[in-house]
Amino acid sequence: MNAGTPFGRFVIEERIAAGGMGEVFRAVQTSVGEFRANSKGPLQLNTWIPDPPPVRDAAAEARVREFLKGWGPEVAASAGDAARPDFGEQCEAFLELAPTAVSSIMGVFPESFVSRAKSKGIAWFATATTIEEAKRARDAGADAIIAQGFEAGGHRGMFLSDDLSTQVGTFALLPQIVQAVALPVIAAGGIADANGVAAAMALGAAGVQVGTAYLLCPEAAISAVHRAALASDAARHTAVTNLFSGRPARGIMNRLMRELGPVRTAVPDFPLASSALALLRAKAESQGRGDFSPLWAGQNASGCREIPAADLTRELARKLYERW
Repeated sequence: MNAGTPFGRFVIEERIAAGGMGEVFRAVQTSVGEFRANSKGPLQLNTWIPDPPPVRDAAAEARVREFLKGWGPEVAASAGDAARPDFGEQCEAFLELAPTAVSSIMGVFPESFVSRAKSKGIAWFATATTIEEAKRARDAGADAIIAQGFEAGGHRGMFLSDDLSTQVGTFALLPQIVQAVALPVIAAGGIADANGVAAAMALGAAGVQVGTAYLLCPEAAISAVHRAALASDAARHTAVTNLFSGRPARGIMNRLMRELGPVRTAVPDFPLASSALALLRAKAESQGRGDFSPLWAGQNASGCREIPAADLTRELARKLYERW
């Protein structure tokens, strides 16, 4: 989840996933066309750097199916492969459509893409969760670093290690990355209001990325159960979990996380874990329950407002200006 970046951003991941292999270029083209038809502003596109092909672990998948049997044999039987968009085709689409910037999470772009992007004047913002990742992104040609603190909602951008003990909070991580790399650094994670923005800027941030605060805006493409959870007291209790996708991500605690524990080793590799819960999630959501849904949210949902995203952005800017 990387909403609310300094540039205008049109979220394309869901449409790409729906399009499947061979449809990625068209999906990106359609989304960018819709954005540009309605805005003259700068555009940022975001992508995940893909993992190596997932390793099938028959024993782990069998344990998942055994657990799912508690909600019906058809649920367990539905656990199958998860589609992955074609990364090469996605990169070609980005280069062809030439947004103002591209951002990445969970890795760095290959050298060939970076050089072609720079020749087209496309800036690259790379997500880093540690100093080592920030240096790797810098050396790979990133123009700016997004310092993702542990408070951030959604998937962790970590890519050099899967050790969660390496993950630290935004205001501990930010000044360390600022000192380590001679690049603009954008702070992300737990920032929901003007005070948080001001604090990040005081620690050397060149910009701030606000995500969770925008999730109740009408433009956010989240489910009804996700909206209800964000608007409730439940949003105050989040945890990092790997149950929903196979990769660590922060979301609001729900039944699945409580009953299994947020993090388990016996979870299929990313992205295979997501398909295992698909039918169970759909059935629960049809009954208005988010028991098995990834309710992504950061540790600070206090800024969530059910107002248009443009109004929320102006309000943040106005309060920051008044503070200064």
